[in-house]
Amino acid sequence: MSDRPGSTPPRAPGPAPVGTNADAIGIPQPPVAGYTGLSVGFAAVIASLVAVHACMATTRVAATLWVLHQGYGGGFVGVLLSLFAVAPLGLSMWAGRLADRHGFHRPVGIGVAMAFAGAVLALAAQLLGWLWLLALGCLLCGGAVAVSAVAIQREAGLMARDASQLKRVFSWVALGPALSNALAPVITGIVIDLAGFSAALVLSTLLPLAAWAVALRVPRQAPAPLATGAKPRPAWDLLKDPGLRNLLIVNVAMSSCWDAHSFVVPVVGHAKGLSASSIGLVLGSFAAAATLVRLAIVRWAHHIDEVKALRAAMAIATVTLIVYAWLPGTLGLMAGSAVLGLALGAVQPMVLATMHQVTPPDRHGQALGLRMLASNGATVAMPLGFGALAAISVAAAPLWLMASVLVGAQFAAREMGRSTR
Repeated sequence: MSDRPGSTPPRAPGPAPVGTNADAIGIPQPPVAGYTGLSVGFAAVIASLVAVHACMATTRVAATLWVLHQGYGGGFVGVLLSLFAVAPLGLSMWAGRLADRHGFHRPVGIGVAMAFAGAVLALAAQLLGWLWLLALGCLLCGGAVAVSAVAIQREAGLMARDASQLKRVFSWVALGPALSNALAPVITGIVIDLAGFSAALVLSTLLPLAAWAVALRVPRQAPAPLATGAKPRPAWDLLKDPGLRNLLIVNVAMSSCWDAHSFVVPVVGHAKGLSASSIGLVLGSFAAAATLVRLAIVRWAHHIDEVKALRAAMAIATVTLIVYAWLPGTLGLMAGSAVLGLALGAVQPMVLATMHQVTPPDRHGQALGLRMLASNGATVAMPLGFGALAAISVAAAPLWLMASVLVGAQFAAREMGRSTR
């Protein structure tokens, strides 16, 4: 992946070593040919991300509500949600290498094919009543997002020319999933109420086709070839950098809070007798708030310190998770979800911008794959634990667990701030 221009007087060109901030130490970062600004190609990158992620989100909401409608409890919902993260565990590191080697179109094409197949299998499972087909569809949809997102995030980073624009770029990248999370639950809930589960899953089969149609509008850029005789290094040696390690700890903690919220809302809403549309509105308010905060980052990127923003978001999320269980009715849950969305929505742009500054340009795909592996490893384990914890205690217990995890993650954030000064 190509470097970016620094903000200080230039020195001799060269890739930044692991654990350094290229902009901070003044190493010039030459722009990539063909990417002199953010234009139609960038818009197509974001649109393809929205469509692939919306397929997964639509399938997830429809599948979760369908199994609840069939009489399965919160423990089974936890298993189902975990399946969306199982495939990324095996695919994220490969996806990073694939993106570094082949660029954008090949990994996105593979992801689109997986998403389409997963949505078709979920539809067949609903029509036939075969849960094993639904499980396979969830696996494929989760893997599709992993393979596509690594390539999309890497491609978007190519288009940033300095550290400030990098935050803006990744705010737009983060807006993709936020937009699909805001619209997909609401639209899916309405479609289910009006036309049934099959209609919602038919909608999810159309979204991968739209993703590929817009992905073809992204200009093709050949990645720089490896030096003759050069042997690719394993992604694990990136963990030697303490700044990256602490960044991954913070990222996993915050993404697990997202999973806890996604788990608790359908279970609590179903227990309270809320309709599918009401549950969709609660989930949508979370995603809408995440969208708004990312738009704010786009506007005020120059004034944001990444580490301070992460620590503030963690503090707000901790308090919200503690009090969430006592929020009354649909409106109360929507308000709590919105506050939590503001806090958690600010995390991804800060994490991705920092990660691209502390890793070598030719290993950004590996770093992104490592981040996805860590996040999805927690996403597999956490819903299983959430289901067991909710079954033996109360539905809101997973939120309290994650509040305590965030308190511990504050220490990693503090050390990350010290290592990046």
